[in-house]
Amino acid sequence: MLETLEQYSAIALYSAMAVYAMAFVFYSIDLANRSGDNAPVAVDGSRAAPRSRSLRIGFSLTVLGFFLHLAATIMRGIGAGRLPFANMYEFALTATLAIVLIFLLVQFVIDLRFLGALITGMAVLFLGIAKLNFYVAIVPLPPALDSYWLVIHILVAVLAVGILTLSFGLSVLQLLQTRRERRIAAGEPGGLRALAGMPDAVRLEDLAYRLAIVGFVFWSFTLIAGSIWAERAWSRYWGWDTKEVWTFVIWVLYAGYIHARATRGWRGTRSAWLSIVAYAAVLFNFTIVNVFFKGLHAYSGL
Repeated sequence: MLETLEQYSAIALYSAMAVYAMAFVFYSIDLANRSGDNAPVAVDGSRAAPRSRSLRIGFSLTVLGFFLHLAATIMRGIGAGRLPFANMYEFALTATLAIVLIFLLVQFVIDLRFLGALITGMAVLFLGIAKLNFYVAIVPLPPALDSYWLVIHILVAVLAVGILTLSFGLSVLQLLQTRRERRIAAGEPGGLRALAGMPDAVRLEDLAYRLAIVGFVFWSFTLIAGSIWAERAWSRYWGWDTKEVWTFVIWVLYAGYIHARATRGWRGTRSAWLSIVAYAAVLFNFTIVNVFFKGLHAYSGL
């Protein structure tokens, strides 16, 4: 039964990756087909490009890929008899699922489907790396991980990563849009025409900042729940373990980004670069720190 669930989970995961890859292609076609220059200006400051067929197909494929991804994660969890977060493979599976979920849910509030190529591309990349390099068979949960505080810690962390990923994508687009707008203002060719159908740089910066605030709140709860779990597991709230240090570094970077933009007038490209640096620390924390730095968290990949 266990081996069968693992096999079905793997099949569902490969299927999800294939569907995400197809969605990436359709999102890319949509970006390539955006002329944008003569598109009407929307209320939010964007030049509203027509909703193309390729964009609709890409989004529909993303929904399908998400459910296949969800099935792979659930079957892994059922096979293990627990939530799938005990190692780097399982955490990558769950965290990537959260990124796609946040991307889908945010569409009910604001249309950010222009980030589809980034989100699906990252999903395929992260899942591929996890499957090839970090896959392990289902193993019993180590005693230190058997805590409901750890469950809270991980669930809040993956939600934070999902939200901060969207913020990162918007900051990257902000830099590209700023460069395009400066070139147009100087009477030069704008460059990437796909950007003409997206919000302007100011709007992109505002969206990135608001998402970063929400992600920062979740990351703060990640720190709090992690400290409580550490006290239950190792009888101390804080021990300067490498993973703990980098979790705090990320918190400081995002706190600095939010504070600098809100009170110090750090706007424009400086704000975007600080957001990107903070997200780079998130990626560093879940990759390099987990692989090359030893500590109390090394066995879990958390």
